[in-house]
Amino acid sequence: MNEVWIMGASGRIGSAVAKELASREIPLVLMGRDRNRLERVAANLAGGRVRSVIVGSMSDVLARLKAGHPAVVVNTIGPFARTALPVIQASGKAHYLDLSNELTGTIDTLAQHDSAVSQGRTYVTGAGWGVLGTESVVLKLCEGEPPALTVRVDNMAQTDDVGPLGEAIGGTIVDALRFGGMRYRNGRLVGAQAGGEPLALIAPDGYRFTTGSMPVGEMEAARRASGAPNVVSAAGAAPTAPILRFFVFPILAAVMKIDFMRRAAAKQFAKMPSPKRANEASWAHARVQWSDGRSKEGWLKAGEGMDFTARLAAEVAARLYEGKVRPGSYTPGALFGPELVNHAGGVFDLGAVR
Repeated sequence: MNEVWIMGASGRIGSAVAKELASREIPLVLMGRDRNRLERVAANLAGGRVRSVIVGSMSDVLARLKAGHPAVVVNTIGPFARTALPVIQASGKAHYLDLSNELTGTIDTLAQHDSAVSQGRTYVTGAGWGVLGTESVVLKLCEGEPPALTVRVDNMAQTDDVGPLGEAIGGTIVDALRFGGMRYRNGRLVGAQAGGEPLALIAPDGYRFTTGSMPVGEMEAARRASGAPNVVSAAGAAPTAPILRFFVFPILAAVMKIDFMRRAAAKQFAKMPSPKRANEASWAHARVQWSDGRSKEGWLKAGEGMDFTARLAAEVAARLYEGKVRPGSYTPGALFGPELVNHAGGVFDLGAVR
């Protein structure tokens, strides 16, 4: 059917995406476990045709997708390393997007490119602040340039204190802990110290923060955007204290390799409260270096990170619904270009070549 199906539609981002798409008069199917919450979301939507589908387990979700024949599926349910490929396979001929910033989930979905092309489908992974924030800066810095040598991306998201982290962010944390630390060196993923390579940064608005290495989906996006064989991704959320880097993280990495422990940890992280907002703006930073010694540095400024993600996901979903896409599997910037951030309120601040 010619509808956009939203998995996790009663959550903050899912409901915000639904509100934006309904205002564009795009027919929607809201998927979730709680009938009352879905009905409240539906009651607040105006301008579009909306219906609700109550689901329980993931097998129930997949069965409903197979029977429903959606035009587009918006997946807000993490961990995406577990949900993305089954949802894609169950969605028939539908286009697909998710909010993943998990390294494994992002790589696995992008690996479906040839399959998506053969089916005439489009998959967009990482349709949120976590991937597009830094990816867009790298794309801007690398415009008209040869492949880079090294890239470092730093992400400092600011979120309002509005409740639990949720399944998507919980899955990202567990995925990062599972590997302890990873980076690209000479074109290969290799082990690195989690929370390592701490870097103190001063954003253009004067906000000071420190980031540490964290193996997330934006590292893969930055590698593809720059062509660099050496890439590090870092985040302000990564604890950089030596006791954590040298003792705690290695233990957690070992524990997170056990499947049932990983699932349990993801559920617990999802229930944790969001950190309180420390600055008005969210900032994404990138530094790109080339083999001839030149380097460029740039920033992207946005507002509250979850609002950015909701607006971006809605914009991507609308474009998929309207067929303004080419087949394949992409990160959002790779498919639509760095200016996509303008639709979510992002503003670039790019430095000069040094």
